[in-house]
Amino acid sequence: MSPQRQSSPARSAAARTTSGPPRRTRTPAVDAACAEAVDLARDAADDTARPIPVGEHLGFRAEADRVVTHYFECLDPAYRGWRWAVTVTRASRARNVTVSECVLLPGDEALLAPAWVPWLERLRPGDLGPGDLLPTAPDDVRLAPGFTQVDDSTDREAQWELGLGRVRVLSREGRDEAAARWYEGVAGPRAPIAASAPAQCSTCGFFVCLAGGLRQVFGVCANEYAPDDGRVVSADHGCGAHSEAVSIPAASEHNPPVIDELGYEIVPSGDDDTAPLDDEALGHS
Repeated sequence: MSPQRQSSPARSAAARTTSGPPRRTRTPAVDAACAEAVDLARDAADDTARPIPVGEHLGFRAEADRVVTHYFECLDPAYRGWRWAVTVTRASRARNVTVSECVLLPGDEALLAPAWVPWLERLRPGDLGPGDLLPTAPDDVRLAPGFTQVDDSTDREAQWELGLGRVRVLSREGRDEAAARWYEGVAGPRAPIAASAPAQCSTCGFFVCLAGGLRQVFGVCANEYAPDDGRVVSADHGCGAHSEAVSIPAASEHNPPVIDELGYEIVPSGDDDTAPLDDEALGHS
Protein backbone atom coordinates (compact mmCIF):
# COMPACT_ATOMS: atom_id res chain seq x y z
CA MET A 1 0.00 0.00 0.00
CA SER A 2 1.44 3.35 -1.00
CA PRO A 3 2.22 6.08 1.62
CA GLN A 4 -0.43 8.29 0.06
CA ARG A 5 -3.14 5.73 0.76
CA GLN A 6 -1.93 5.30 4.35
CA SER A 7 -2.29 9.02 5.12
CA SER A 8 -5.83 9.26 3.74
CA PRO A 9 -7.57 7.67 6.79
CA ALA A 10 -5.60 9.98 9.07
CA ARG A 11 -6.86 13.07 7.20
CA SER A 12 -10.43 11.75 7.39
CA ALA A 13 -10.11 11.21 11.14
CA ALA A 14 -8.74 14.75 11.55
CA ALA A 15 -11.67 16.15 9.58
CA ARG A 16 -14.16 14.31 11.78
CA THR A 17 -12.38 15.56 14.91
CA THR A 18 -12.46 19.25 13.90
CA SER A 19 -16.11 19.06 12.86
CA GLY A 20 -17.25 17.36 16.07
CA PRO A 21 -18.40 18.95 19.34
CA PRO A 22 -16.05 21.48 21.00
CA ARG A 23 -13.61 20.22 23.55
CA ARG A 24 -14.23 20.82 27.24
CA THR A 25 -12.24 23.51 28.97
CA ARG A 26 -9.31 22.09 30.86
CA THR A 27 -9.32 22.67 34.61
CA PRO A 28 -6.20 24.69 35.46
CA ALA A 29 -3.67 23.00 37.69
CA VAL A 30 -2.87 24.57 41.05
CA ASP A 31 0.53 26.23 40.98
CA ALA A 32 2.45 25.23 44.08
CA ALA A 33 4.35 28.53 44.44
CA CYS A 34 1.17 30.63 44.12
CA ALA A 35 -0.75 28.36 46.50
CA GLU A 36 1.95 28.74 49.16
CA ALA A 37 2.01 32.56 48.91
CA VAL A 38 -0.54 32.97 51.71
CA ASP A 39 1.56 35.49 53.64
CA LEU A 40 2.06 37.63 50.54
CA ALA A 41 -1.67 37.64 49.86
CA ARG A 42 -2.46 38.45 53.51
CA ASP A 43 -0.10 41.43 53.50
CA ALA A 44 -1.83 42.78 50.39
CA ALA A 45 -5.26 42.30 51.95
CA ASP A 46 -4.17 43.95 55.23
CA ASP A 47 -2.78 46.92 53.35
CA THR A 48 -6.04 47.37 51.43
CA ALA A 49 -8.33 46.77 54.43
CA ARG A 50 -6.39 49.10 56.74
CA PRO A 51 -7.05 50.02 59.55
CA ILE A 52 -9.16 46.87 60.12
CA PRO A 53 -7.05 43.70 59.60
CA VAL A 54 -8.35 40.70 57.69
CA GLY A 55 -9.43 37.45 59.32
CA GLU A 56 -8.40 33.88 58.81
CA HIS A 57 -7.48 32.30 55.52
CA LEU A 58 -10.57 30.71 53.92
CA GLY A 59 -8.83 28.81 51.13
CA PHE A 60 -7.75 29.38 47.54
CA ARG A 61 -8.82 28.60 43.99
CA ALA A 62 -6.84 28.17 40.77
CA GLU A 63 -7.99 30.72 38.19
CA ALA A 64 -5.57 29.78 35.38
CA ASP A 65 -2.09 28.45 34.89
CA ARG A 66 0.14 30.04 37.57
CA VAL A 67 -2.79 32.19 38.80
CA VAL A 68 -4.34 31.51 42.24
CA THR A 69 -6.85 33.53 44.29
CA HIS A 70 -6.63 33.43 48.09
CA TYR A 71 -9.67 34.26 50.23
CA PHE A 72 -9.60 35.88 53.68
CA GLU A 73 -12.35 36.64 56.14
CA CYS A 74 -13.51 40.28 56.29
CA LEU A 75 -13.73 41.59 59.87
CA ASP A 76 -15.27 44.94 58.99
CA PRO A 77 -18.68 45.07 60.76
CA ALA A 78 -20.13 46.95 57.78
CA TYR A 79 -19.35 44.02 55.44
CA ARG A 80 -20.50 40.92 57.29
CA GLY A 81 -20.45 37.87 55.07
CA TRP A 82 -17.94 39.41 52.63
CA ARG A 83 -14.42 38.18 52.00
CA TRP A 84 -11.18 39.56 50.65
CA ALA A 85 -9.97 37.98 47.41
CA VAL A 86 -6.28 38.37 46.57
CA THR A 87 -5.09 37.03 43.23
CA VAL A 88 -1.40 36.15 42.94
CA THR A 89 0.55 34.99 39.91
CA ARG A 90 4.02 34.39 38.59
CA ALA A 91 5.58 34.52 35.18
CA SER A 92 6.54 31.40 33.26
CA ARG A 93 9.79 29.85 34.56
CA ALA A 94 9.95 32.49 37.33
CA ARG A 95 10.05 31.83 41.04
CA ASN A 96 8.88 35.19 42.38
CA VAL A 97 5.14 35.43 43.05
CA THR A 98 3.49 38.85 42.74
CA VAL A 99 0.05 40.24 43.63
CA SER A 100 -2.25 40.84 40.67
CA GLU A 101 -5.31 42.35 42.39
CA CYS A 102 -7.07 42.61 45.73
CA VAL A 103 -10.85 43.06 45.91
CA LEU A 104 -13.72 42.63 48.36
CA LEU A 105 -16.28 40.06 47.21
CA PRO A 106 -19.64 39.05 48.69
CA GLY A 107 -20.04 35.61 50.18
CA ASP A 108 -23.08 33.37 50.40
CA GLU A 109 -24.40 35.19 53.48
CA ALA A 110 -23.41 38.73 52.43
CA LEU A 111 -25.95 41.53 52.60
CA LEU A 112 -26.35 42.90 49.07
CA ALA A 113 -28.26 45.84 47.68
CA PRO A 114 -31.54 44.97 45.95
CA ALA A 115 -31.59 44.59 42.20
CA TRP A 116 -31.79 47.85 40.28
CA VAL A 117 -35.28 48.73 39.12
CA PRO A 118 -35.63 51.30 36.29
CA TRP A 119 -37.31 54.56 37.17
CA LEU A 120 -40.29 53.91 34.93
CA GLU A 121 -40.97 50.62 36.73
CA ARG A 122 -40.66 52.21 40.18
CA LEU A 123 -43.19 54.90 39.38
CA ARG A 124 -46.58 54.53 41.02
CA PRO A 125 -49.89 56.31 40.46
CA GLY A 126 -49.89 59.64 42.26
CA ASP A 127 -46.14 60.24 42.00
CA LEU A 128 -46.48 62.70 39.13
CA GLY A 129 -46.68 66.37 40.13
CA PRO A 130 -46.58 69.81 38.48
CA GLY A 131 -43.53 70.14 36.27
CA ASP A 132 -42.81 66.38 36.14
CA LEU A 133 -42.61 64.73 32.73
CA LEU A 134 -43.37 61.03 32.19
CA PRO A 135 -42.41 59.87 28.69
CA THR A 136 -44.46 57.03 27.23
CA ALA A 137 -42.59 54.17 25.57
CA PRO A 138 -43.19 53.78 21.82
CA ASP A 139 -44.29 50.16 22.35
CA ASP A 140 -46.63 50.86 25.27
CA VAL A 141 -49.39 48.24 25.07
CA ARG A 142 -51.93 50.74 26.37
CA LEU A 143 -51.68 52.81 23.18
CA ALA A 144 -52.25 51.99 19.50
CA PRO A 145 -52.19 54.00 16.25
CA GLY A 146 -55.34 56.03 15.88
CA PHE A 147 -56.20 54.70 12.43
CA THR A 148 -56.36 51.11 13.74
CA GLN A 149 -58.93 51.78 16.45
CA VAL A 150 -62.12 52.00 14.38
CA ASP A 151 -65.40 50.84 15.89
CA ASP A 152 -68.70 50.96 14.02
CA SER A 153 -70.63 51.33 17.26
CA THR A 154 -68.70 54.44 18.35
CA ASP A 155 -70.80 57.52 19.09
CA ARG A 156 -74.09 55.84 18.18
CA GLU A 157 -76.42 57.51 20.65
CA ALA A 158 -79.95 58.86 20.67
CA GLN A 159 -80.57 62.56 20.26
CA TRP A 160 -82.90 62.66 23.25
CA GLU A 161 -82.78 61.17 26.74
CA LEU A 162 -85.06 58.25 27.36
CA GLY A 163 -84.65 58.44 31.12
CA LEU A 164 -83.63 54.82 31.58
CA GLY A 165 -85.89 54.52 34.63
CA ARG A 166 -84.81 57.85 36.16
CA VAL A 167 -87.50 60.28 37.18
CA ARG A 168 -85.47 63.30 36.14
CA VAL A 169 -82.32 63.87 34.09
CA LEU A 170 -79.75 66.67 33.88
CA SER A 171 -81.12 69.81 32.28
CA ARG A 172 -79.27 72.08 29.91
CA GLU A 173 -78.76 74.62 32.69
CA GLY A 174 -77.42 71.99 35.05
CA ARG A 175 -75.07 70.73 32.36
CA ASP A 176 -73.75 74.24 31.68
CA GLU A 177 -73.18 74.90 35.37
CA ALA A 178 -71.25 71.63 35.74
CA ALA A 179 -69.19 72.43 32.66
CA ALA A 180 -68.29 75.88 33.98
CA ARG A 181 -67.37 74.43 37.38
CA TRP A 182 -65.15 71.76 35.90
CA TYR A 183 -63.47 74.14 33.50
CA GLU A 184 -62.61 76.66 36.22
CA GLY A 185 -61.42 73.98 38.66
CA VAL A 186 -58.33 71.78 38.94
CA ALA A 187 -59.35 69.88 35.79
CA GLY A 188 -59.25 72.99 33.60
CA PRO A 189 -56.48 74.73 31.67
CA ARG A 190 -55.55 77.06 34.55
CA ALA A 191 -54.42 74.31 36.93
CA PRO A 192 -50.72 74.48 37.97
CA ILE A 193 -50.00 71.07 36.48
CA ALA A 194 -51.55 72.10 33.16
CA ALA A 195 -49.39 75.23 32.93
CA SER A 196 -46.20 73.12 32.77
CA ALA A 197 -47.60 70.30 30.62
CA PRO A 198 -45.88 69.52 27.28
CA ALA A 199 -49.23 69.36 25.41
CA GLN A 200 -52.98 69.42 25.91
CA CYS A 201 -55.20 66.48 26.77
CA SER A 202 -56.98 66.75 23.42
CA THR A 203 -53.88 65.33 21.70
CA CYS A 204 -53.20 62.63 24.32
CA GLY A 205 -53.91 58.99 23.58
CA PHE A 206 -55.27 58.47 27.10
CA PHE A 207 -57.99 61.10 26.64
CA VAL A 208 -61.48 59.52 26.39
CA CYS A 209 -64.13 61.93 25.12
CA LEU A 210 -67.42 62.22 26.95
CA ALA A 211 -70.74 61.61 25.19
CA GLY A 212 -73.28 64.22 24.21
CA GLY A 213 -72.65 67.94 24.15
CA LEU A 214 -69.90 67.72 26.81
CA ARG A 215 -67.62 65.82 24.43
CA GLN A 216 -66.69 69.09 22.74
CA VAL A 217 -64.85 70.33 25.84
CA PHE A 218 -64.39 67.43 28.29
CA GLY A 219 -63.14 63.89 28.51
CA VAL A 220 -61.87 61.36 31.04
CA CYS A 221 -58.20 60.61 31.72
CA ALA A 222 -57.34 56.92 31.38
CA ASN A 223 -53.65 57.04 32.34
CA GLU A 224 -53.06 55.34 35.69
CA TYR A 225 -49.88 57.36 36.29
CA ALA A 226 -51.57 60.73 35.72
CA PRO A 227 -52.88 62.62 38.76
CA ASP A 228 -56.31 62.94 37.05
CA ASP A 229 -56.74 59.25 36.27
CA GLY A 230 -60.45 58.42 36.14
CA ARG A 231 -61.46 62.08 36.42
CA VAL A 232 -63.10 64.50 34.02
CA VAL A 233 -60.59 66.93 32.45
CA SER A 234 -60.97 69.63 29.85
CA ALA A 235 -59.56 69.14 26.39
CA ASP A 236 -57.06 71.96 26.95
CA HIS A 237 -55.94 70.55 30.32
CA GLY A 238 -52.62 68.71 30.50
CA CYS A 239 -49.98 67.01 32.62
CA GLY A 240 -46.53 65.48 32.31
CA ALA A 241 -47.96 62.01 31.58
CA HIS A 242 -48.99 62.98 28.04
CA SER A 243 -48.82 60.02 25.69
CA GLU A 244 -46.56 61.85 23.24
CA ALA A 245 -44.04 63.12 25.80
CA VAL A 246 -40.70 61.85 24.52
CA SER A 247 -38.06 63.84 26.41
CA ILE A 248 -37.15 64.30 30.04
CA PRO A 249 -36.16 67.81 31.22
CA ALA A 250 -32.85 68.42 32.93
CA ALA A 251 -32.70 67.46 36.58
CA SER A 252 -31.69 70.99 37.52
CA GLU A 253 -31.54 74.29 35.72
CA HIS A 254 -28.90 76.95 36.29
CA ASN A 255 -29.89 80.42 37.30
CA PRO A 256 -29.37 83.20 34.75
CA PRO A 257 -25.90 84.79 34.87
CA VAL A 258 -25.45 87.80 37.11
CA ILE A 259 -23.78 90.76 35.37
CA ASP A 260 -21.95 93.31 37.46
CA GLU A 261 -22.90 96.67 35.94
CA LEU A 262 -21.47 98.82 38.78
CA GLY A 263 -17.80 97.96 38.82
CA TYR A 264 -15.24 97.71 36.03
CA GLU A 265 -11.78 96.27 35.44
CA ILE A 266 -8.86 98.30 34.08
CA VAL A 267 -7.42 96.58 31.00
CA PRO A 268 -4.21 97.88 29.33
CA SER A 269 -4.47 98.78 25.65
CA GLY A 270 -2.46 100.62 22.98
CA ASP A 271 1.32 100.70 22.64
CA ASP A 272 1.92 101.40 26.31
CA ASP A 273 0.68 98.33 28.14
CA THR A 274 1.69 99.73 31.52
CA ALA A 275 -0.16 103.06 31.29
CA PRO A 276 -3.45 103.01 33.21
CA LEU A 277 -6.63 104.09 31.45
CA ASP A 278 -8.55 107.08 32.71
CA ASP A 279 -12.29 107.17 33.34
CA GLU A 280 -13.10 108.97 30.06
CA ALA A 281 -11.40 106.25 28.03
CA LEU A 282 -13.60 103.74 29.74
CA GLY A 283 -16.73 105.72 29.07
CA HIS A 284 -17.07 107.17 32.59
CA SER A 285 -17.04 110.91 33.32
